[in-house]
Amino acid sequence: MTVLGIETSCDETAAAVVRGPASPEILSNVIRSQIDEHTEFGGVVPEIAARAHIEVLDRIVAEALAEANCSFDEIDAVAATAGPGLIGGVIVGLMTAKAIAMAAGKPLIAVNHLEGHALTARLTDDLDFPFLLLLVSGGHSQFLMVRGIGDYERLGTTIDDAIGEAFDKTAKLLGLPYPGGPAVEQMARKGDPNRFRLPRPLLDRPGLDMSFAGLKTALRTQAQKLEPVDDQTVADLCAAFQKAVAGVLSARTRTALELFRERYPDIQPAIVVAGGVAANQEIRSALTEAAEQAGARFVAPPMRLCTDNAAMIAWAGIERLRLGPVDDMGLSPRPRWPLDQISGSVLGSGKKGAKV
Repeated sequence: MTVLGIETSCDETAAAVVRGPASPEILSNVIRSQIDEHTEFGGVVPEIAARAHIEVLDRIVAEALAEANCSFDEIDAVAATAGPGLIGGVIVGLMTAKAIAMAAGKPLIAVNHLEGHALTARLTDDLDFPFLLLLVSGGHSQFLMVRGIGDYERLGTTIDDAIGEAFDKTAKLLGLPYPGGPAVEQMARKGDPNRFRLPRPLLDRPGLDMSFAGLKTALRTQAQKLEPVDDQTVADLCAAFQKAVAGVLSARTRTALELFRERYPDIQPAIVVAGGVAANQEIRSALTEAAEQAGARFVAPPMRLCTDNAAMIAWAGIERLRLGPVDDMGLSPRPRWPLDQISGSVLGSGKKGAKV
């Protein structure tokens, strides 16, 4: 099957063509970032994001088809993010996908953006169900048990800021440019992670929930004590913050892998990290070490597939197309759509995900 995917949930306008499920192949994956439009505001402005999607999406789709050497007649379905995300952007992408599907006479597949991240490892690493997922992005930080398509159990989440959000706020606090995650990571390379001792919230409690607001507050307190801060102090604060985040994720990952072994004693555990924060090298290194110590497989998609992209949406479309049924043109975008509240069909047919 060959599927056109469209992703517009935040500040990347993306389209891709993917073929599968046998011998998965990304035929094209075109992404247009909106960083320049949002930099002066220090974060994503929803209305600006939606307008930017409108201005370029048609061209991005055309580029993806041309790069894949594929026409609308040659695709088998159109998949688009239907949520969660900024509602304006989600509407732009989903309405475009509906128009293409109707004009070309192709099935429409509405994809949960988080499911796109969750299933990327099956596109890149031929991973079987079940597996653990650590989803870390600008808006989400969750541990999930992935049992099949549309069959997810949330094991733990952040009780306040998501990790990506905490990185962005830390960058803004320290006067670093947007986007905050890469800026903090770059500064951290020049810093001493042991100069400041920052807390690891909730690690004294059982379970898999996380908290990062207190960590951010502790960093602010340290910075205020030393005002005005010089570049080396900023670098040291970034390094300490990044080390604390990696420590929390590493500890929680070990707990999650223990839970997996209890439930599936005859299966080698696998932990997948997905989402934009998965591009952070120190976090990857900490999670890799935690997995190795637990005798588990560690899977992280290539960097280009960690951040928002349309290849993951097209692949999720292929996974769902295998199950049937497709979605109708009356479905509505969903700005809030927890991954553990979807089923094998977006429309809630009750068909559970196939445990392939």
